[in-house]
Amino acid sequence: MSSLSLEGVRVLELARYQAGPRGGMILSDLGAEVIKIERLGGEETRGNAPIVRGQSLYFTVYNRGKKSLCLDMRSAAGKAIFTDLVKTADIVLENFRPGTMEAMGFAYAQLKAINPRIILVSVSGFGQDGPYRDRPAFDPLGQAMSGLMSLTGQPVGQPIGTASSIIDRTTALHATIGALAALRHRDRTGEGQVVDCCLLDSALTLVEIPTSYYLATGEEGGEAGRLPYKAADGHVVISAIGREMAARLFKLVSGGADASGGPVNSSTGGDRRKMLDDWCARHTVNAICTALMDLGIPVAPVKTIPQVAEDPHLWAREMLVKVDDAVAGDIYVPGVAMKLSATPGHVGTVPTPGQHTDEILSRLLGYDAERLASLRAEKVIG
Repeated sequence: MSSLSLEGVRVLELARYQAGPRGGMILSDLGAEVIKIERLGGEETRGNAPIVRGQSLYFTVYNRGKKSLCLDMRSAAGKAIFTDLVKTADIVLENFRPGTMEAMGFAYAQLKAINPRIILVSVSGFGQDGPYRDRPAFDPLGQAMSGLMSLTGQPVGQPIGTASSIIDRTTALHATIGALAALRHRDRTGEGQVVDCCLLDSALTLVEIPTSYYLATGEEGGEAGRLPYKAADGHVVISAIGREMAARLFKLVSGGADASGGPVNSSTGGDRRKMLDDWCARHTVNAICTALMDLGIPVAPVKTIPQVAEDPHLWAREMLVKVDDAVAGDIYVPGVAMKLSATPGHVGTVPTPGQHTDEILSRLLGYDAERLASLRAEKVIG
């Protein structure tokens, strides 16, 4: 088996919900040993819906491939264990509110005193500084406060949040990129550093064009809502970008008459939009896609989730993979999105609460069976 890109990298994950754990998931997919430190009994999102055969699918998707260590971080003995683990680690990943790590006694200055090479990746709602620093946040707040929700609602007429937690996922990507950049810097200099990522910063990257446009002109614009076209049996998205592509499209739609114009997409209005609406309404999704693909015009059906789950392209790309789950049995999770030719990633199984506690503490810290039993009796580990 090929080695993995992050083989030998160890991550201590103190993260819950989605943005932080998804970052840890990506690092695990790329080969890092990610030790998820949970409260005794397991972290709270193990009970989050949807539940499939007794297992939280929410937890499964974001925590596959990790090792679980249940530890009481509030106790002196638990803090001592975490301190010793920091000495063995490369990255600490946390998504508490700013100030929580300091209150626990593990601010970056303290972590650095324990291990000068440690990298702290902090994921939060609004960042480690700024006026909103202390506010709690989840994905919908990032969508709302960045303006993304108002753009998503156009031209329907009211703000609409996305069905999926797009800001959490984007923040997880930024946290991962930051962690990799910090590892590269440490390889050159031997120095760790803090990576500060937050929901609102990440959300702004999704509205960067209209924000820059407003600052340049004082007007709203640049990007708007994107309505699909209604076909006879569904919906399609058409992206005829550029005058030449638009001319080909409207020559087809008008029955061969000469046509020209600017870019045609779901944000254009007027006669051309109505002409395309009427044409699409008379044809099936398959007929529209076939005709436009023959002309080299980007087009796609608006698929339902069942259609996505059965898409042969995604299966061929191994973007839907089956893993063995101790609670639910076989369960499908997303595959590795980054296809590396020499060091392909892997998708691991989902840990049960504290499944790896004894293995981690004996392997990394040299604890014997008697000490592990004593710590368990004292409710320091689980």
